Amino acid sequence: MSGRTRTADDPAPWVTDENAALLTDLYQLTMLQAYWREGMSGEAVFSLYFRTLPPARNFMLFAGLGAVLRYLERLRFHTDALDYLASLGLFCDAFLRSLETLRFRGDVWAVPEGTPVFSNAPLLEIAAPIAEAQLAESFVMNQIHVQTVLASKAARVVAAAQGRPVVDFGLRRMHGADAALKGARAYHVAGIEATSNLLAGRVFDLPVAGTMAHSYVQAHDREADAFRAFTGLYPETILLVDSYDTLAGVRRVVELARELGAAFRVRGVRLDSGDLGALAREARRILDQAGLPGVEIFASGGLDEYRVAELVQGGAPIDAFGVGTRMGVSADAPDLDLVYKLTAYAGTGRVKTSPGKELLPGRKQVFRFEQDDLAVRDVLATCDEVHPGRPLLEPVLRRGERLDAGRASLADARARAAAELARLPERLRALEPAAPPYPVVVSERLRAEQLRVRARVAGA
Repeated sequence: MSGRTRTADDPAPWVTDENAALLTDLYQLTMLQAYWREGMSGEAVFSLYFRTLPPARNFMLFAGLGAVLRYLERLRFHTDALDYLASLGLFCDAFLRSLETLRFRGDVWAVPEGTPVFSNAPLLEIAAPIAEAQLAESFVMNQIHVQTVLASKAARVVAAAQGRPVVDFGLRRMHGADAALKGARAYHVAGIEATSNLLAGRVFDLPVAGTMAHSYVQAHDREADAFRAFTGLYPETILLVDSYDTLAGVRRVVELARELGAAFRVRGVRLDSGDLGALAREARRILDQAGLPGVEIFASGGLDEYRVAELVQGGAPIDAFGVGTRMGVSADAPDLDLVYKLTAYAGTGRVKTSPGKELLPGRKQVFRFEQDDLAVRDVLATCDEVHPGRPLLEPVLRRGERLDAGRASLADARARAAAELARLPERLRALEPAAPPYPVVVSERLRAEQLRVRARVAGA
């Protein structure tokens, strides 16, 4: 292990286009030097997929492709990165000079963002000189993992809300700045209405939304004074009413409406604690009796898809939800068994024979067979086979340059997710584990190729 002490002159600790080549595991670079020394520069094929679905998940919603393509297009080792690698004492000067000209010049095939995906089927495949394809592993996995996990969680929350808007409140407790930024993007793909995260709004052109914090109310001597001052500046705000006594807070909103008369334009009240269902019913009764049926009820506070579903199915008169931590960290299923594996090198299929870690050789294609506009099964095949159904993997990068399919907008991904989720059988869209699970079938030709390569490896 090697390292150095940071100084005040070191670059700021943020991932940028200039330092992203170093956002990788050390062994990627030591392997690259070994490939270089052995003269191994043939084309390698790597496949990204997950082995098993997390608990309670019937599908995953693919997201994160845009970040991967941006990385590959801009991949290079800048002077500071090369100086750092030299300081480790692990790399020879000639190898480091070779990194100065390293660029990604390979091809990428990927499932479109917003597509529901299943176990063992490739999400993307990379074919490139082995150094380029190997180096991409850590960054590709990092970006696809966080966005796919969070998009999948958000899709469940959106489904539970049954058409009621959901706002992302997760920034403050998410696992770092990049997760919070990319997570807001993934949520948008999954159907989340807006985010409280201003940087995400700026970077990805997302709708932003927010209410007020308890601290604003606490900073005033009286709750009524806080409401009056805030609505004076933001007439169409949503007022947070549970800082002290929730129903008393709702009644103060009614008093404010009487005080302001025709100038009252408050859009809603926010409930953030307690028995949200019971409080929503009583708040709705108070507001309606006061002639304020247009004042909506917004609920937040420890919500996830199960709690949202419970409130909706229980008939709670809640118009929209703010969901934070449990969606922001995908609390019940925070990780995905995502892998990036070599499946071919120099024109020859490669496999592993490790128990429980099946690997199918070569480039592949996934065909989604549907009947009556509903998905029935996926067929995992070699890249040159033809099967009934839609081929899911499409070329997005060729010789290092992005193709039209790789330029799909965030709006395209969001629209695709809505359409593709509607094409899943109802049992897969439910929050409970599906019975039976969605089938992914390996074609006879691909299975035969796997057995052939395994036999060759066994005799090596």
